[in-house]
Amino acid sequence: MSDVNLVLRSTRVITPEGTRPATVAVADGKIADVLPYEAEVPAGARLEDFGDDVLLPGIVDTHVHVNDPGRTEWEGFWTATRAAAAGGITTLVDMPLNSLPPTTTVENLRVKQEVAASKAHIDTGFWGGALPDNVRDLGPLHEAGVFGFKAFLSPSGVEEFPELDQKQLERSLAEIAGFDGLMIIHAEDPHELDAAPHLTGPKYADYLATRPRVSENTAIEGLINAARRVGARVHVLHLSSSDALPLIAAAKREGVRLTVETCPHYLTLTAEEVPDGASEFKCCPPIREDANRDLLWDALADGTIDCIVTDHSPSTADLKTADFATAWGGISGLQLSLPAVWTEARKRGYTLEDVVRWMSTATANLVGLTQKGAIEAGRDADFAVLAPDETFTVDPAELQHRNRVTAYAGKTLHGVVKSTWLRGERIQHDGVIAEPTGRLLERNN
Repeated sequence: MSDVNLVLRSTRVITPEGTRPATVAVADGKIADVLPYEAEVPAGARLEDFGDDVLLPGIVDTHVHVNDPGRTEWEGFWTATRAAAAGGITTLVDMPLNSLPPTTTVENLRVKQEVAASKAHIDTGFWGGALPDNVRDLGPLHEAGVFGFKAFLSPSGVEEFPELDQKQLERSLAEIAGFDGLMIIHAEDPHELDAAPHLTGPKYADYLATRPRVSENTAIEGLINAARRVGARVHVLHLSSSDALPLIAAAKREGVRLTVETCPHYLTLTAEEVPDGASEFKCCPPIREDANRDLLWDALADGTIDCIVTDHSPSTADLKTADFATAWGGISGLQLSLPAVWTEARKRGYTLEDVVRWMSTATANLVGLTQKGAIEAGRDADFAVLAPDETFTVDPAELQHRNRVTAYAGKTLHGVVKSTWLRGERIQHDGVIAEPTGRLLERNN
């Protein structure tokens, strides 16, 4: 313990063995040991005592659209990672689209890494993209360190990132399975979307009708069948439709290599509460009804859904028009994801240990970041300090996002993030954010 330079103490430390009073010793940016609460502080080490505030592992968000470079007026690495740090997130993995160029070749990956290197306040990794014409790029991207490959089964909303048809999906899956990579899928079926009503205007009920549950269900069924045939690892992004849960549960029981995520907005917001014209609530797939939300929570509890991520997908305010048909589809949630999920979870009888499992441990496991996601010896000393019973009212002006448009405006949330720590250094304290010290992460590195 002679090299311990920092000791963190709390009456409530969330560890893999449960929540308990503990003293966490840190050396060289790593957790050296988790000791009894009364443990002596090593000579020369600095003590930070958080009292009854909860010390939890930093949140790992594996679904973030940073949009930098190319659409930096929407978001950028500087603002996105500041927002993340303010919300207790210490690691994110950036999606390959909405930036220009998209992360679909090694050359494009290097462009993005170069842009991010000096701006990242938290540790940052990257997904690659699977397009109809870049199968030959997938292996090199894997070797270059991307965590997996994003694909759409329906139009993505940006022309430089086209969707895959069923044959193209299976070709990419086969290529990725050859090196045991991970494919992550936006699962909405284009034929079902074409068959749905084509409605425009400000009514949310009309928008909801344009993206029915059957579009998700059909796409997920096809994805499961393809994964079964090829033997590939697949991950369903931003699950919204509870109707797909029996399909998912059956596939998992069968041994299909399938994982699933959902998002804070599907767990905390409902279709019934969305005002007409309020396109800050628009996302794809959409926020659905309250009864649907209940079933998503049940699926988290029983393991059918593995994890919670933000799908932070911002845009400039002018793209959030009052017509749901033309408004940009995406919800900004980085800074608010932990308190939003905790607010709803505590109402339903879940614990902060559950939230940590869904938002940190499971997400770190999804992408193989074995040094993240838990407070135990050998892991990175990444922490959030949370006052779980304190509340705040969401004021968009206080958000760190580049565009302060939020579906949570005016909501009272439980859980104030007092500080955020990255590899043993405090990077955020009471809303004051330090200079960037985040590192760029690569798969298995």
